[in-house]
Amino acid sequence: MSENPEVIRDVTKADPAFVTVREFISDPALGLDLEVLRGQEGLGNEIRSARVQKLGMAVAGYAGFIHSDRVQMIGSSELNYLKALDAEARKTAIQRLKKHKICCMVVTKGIEVPEELLELSADQKIPILRSASLSTISITKITDYLEKRLAPRITIHGVLLEVFGLGVLLLGPSGIGKSECALELVLKGHRLITDDYVELTRRGNDKLSGEGGKTLKHHMELRGLGIINIKELFGISATGTFQTVDFAVRLERWKSDEEYDRLGLEHSSMEYLGVPVPLIEMPVAPGRNVATLVEVAARIHLLRQRGYRPSSEIS
Repeated sequence: MSENPEVIRDVTKADPAFVTVREFISDPALGLDLEVLRGQEGLGNEIRSARVQKLGMAVAGYAGFIHSDRVQMIGSSELNYLKALDAEARKTAIQRLKKHKICCMVVTKGIEVPEELLELSADQKIPILRSASLSTISITKITDYLEKRLAPRITIHGVLLEVFGLGVLLLGPSGIGKSECALELVLKGHRLITDDYVELTRRGNDKLSGEGGKTLKHHMELRGLGIINIKELFGISATGTFQTVDFAVRLERWKSDEEYDRLGLEHSSMEYLGVPVPLIEMPVAPGRNVATLVEVAARIHLLRQRGYRPSSEIS
């Protein structure tokens, strides 16, 4: 497993990731128009899990497994159950939630909320948010948003491209020619995702997604030419916003006394955020068209995904 010295910033070594309720309701990326009904004092509460929990079992009497760091959903089933209870039973059911430090609740379908629940919200500083969307839609959007926001991520020095539909991560020391190689690949019809700084996010247990920063989006730095805008020069089809990383190519200066793999029998990999990434060590020397070699590497990777190993025919 190869080292990865390109890491610039690793947030997994910092405090556990969280999103405040205030950030949650104000971020347009969530895609839900959430209304704060009560509990504004708790907008600083922290959401630390991407999983969403429904409060049906809790209000029915089984409240032992409420996860306070998750968004708690209240839909028509829960509210209809509460409305069917008499005043004393409804108050008892809602008071069961009091001992749990719930970060926030989301009521769906624009349903009216019982006054007892609003009182609990004000007393315990639990923001109650309301969405006009159905429960299924709200849960999907909230989960997708939180999975992205709370996912482990690192920032590395490199270039990310889409080549033949594959995410190719170019690595190597400064000045080795990563940006020049990326520019030639763009001229060949492939897409630039980001140059210089790549933010990698782990999706699930075995996938990495890469994207660039917001400051110099779709830009590239070329020595002698300065910073250029790929989108403006070559059109929107020459750029992308994010891409799953399929393999990495590390460029290194050619060393005459170094032994390089000539048969394709050696398979290296490196690891980011616990996810192994196939790695090709590619020496750079005058006369070698690195962009064409990266294209060939992508084609070989596609063949390997289909179970074909060219080197196996001669091994």
